[in-house]
Amino acid sequence: MSELTVAAGKFARLLDYLDKIGLDTDAIAARVHLVPQKILALNSDERLPARHYSRLYQEAVREMQTLGRPIPWAAGLGSEAFELMCRCIISARTLGEALAVAERFDRLLYPLLGYNVRLLDEPGEPFARLSYRVKLEGDDSVMAPSSWDRADTRETLARASGLIVWCAFCGWLTGQRLDCRRVCIAAPGIGDAYEARLARVFHCDIEFDAAENTLSFDRKVLERRIVHTGESLKEFLGASVYHLIAVDSQPASTSAAIKSLVSIDLASGLPSFAAVAKTLHMSESSLRRRLQKEETSYQALKDEVRCEVAIDQLLNQDAKVADVAEHLGFTEPSSFVRSFKSWTGMTPNGYRERMQSLG
Repeated sequence: MSELTVAAGKFARLLDYLDKIGLDTDAIAARVHLVPQKILALNSDERLPARHYSRLYQEAVREMQTLGRPIPWAAGLGSEAFELMCRCIISARTLGEALAVAERFDRLLYPLLGYNVRLLDEPGEPFARLSYRVKLEGDDSVMAPSSWDRADTRETLARASGLIVWCAFCGWLTGQRLDCRRVCIAAPGIGDAYEARLARVFHCDIEFDAAENTLSFDRKVLERRIVHTGESLKEFLGASVYHLIAVDSQPASTSAAIKSLVSIDLASGLPSFAAVAKTLHMSESSLRRRLQKEETSYQALKDEVRCEVAIDQLLNQDAKVADVAEHLGFTEPSSFVRSFKSWTGMTPNGYRERMQSLG
């Protein structure tokens, strides 16, 4: 098991953007126990916990909402509107039903949000298409100031990031990666490095300067069951950016679904493999094959959850090592320390000291 991390340069780029649009980066970072100057002093390639980036991004979006402008990036991920949309669709039975509800939600709020999704599912066609439209002001000096180094590419970033989020979110909802057959981006390409990243995310052909902004996928995918509940949605919304980074970096969303289910039951004991399979509407043999294909196991996923919970308690609740060990079901603190070191390469106290040095 390896900890999910993000390059320090990604933190720096986000902080720079917030500064460019006139927000107080020191105050935003302080609310998630980070100091921008310490982040910026790191080598851009140094890896930091993805959960730290998730908290910083979500706090940034909360602050961006105070500007009174539609947020054109990443389909509004982290915003109140995104949360409300998620709460509206979580009771749907299938992905097709969930997307239909999302379309209705976005249609109603499009004048305020400036973006919407539509499901284009024509009878007789082998592929369905998910359309993402975002309205960009001609001169949006608030959300894309000229001093920002990506101002000239905002059209591509806005449209492509919306498709990235919806691709990952559909995978999270169903516990299975959304296998795209084609991606069309209604904006110009912006360089080989960015296009290569999109190819790694979508795993299919990408057309730039297209007439529509869509994902195409087998229409039978619309029949997939939604494997999450209102309870697992709460855990998702608390770290939505982290969860979608996980799907982006490790596109094995059956694993993500299992981790959410394990997180819910952690306080009362870990669920059995049979119970998880039943919740995911799979036989135990089918789930075992799925995990083998994703090169993981139920035990490895349980360890990932325990590692993430341990990190959260150590850094954000200032919990004692013995208390964390007990919460996670370890009979002895020493056993927890050995496990934590195998997960992160550091002892719990060593890890806490390193991360607190950034705050």
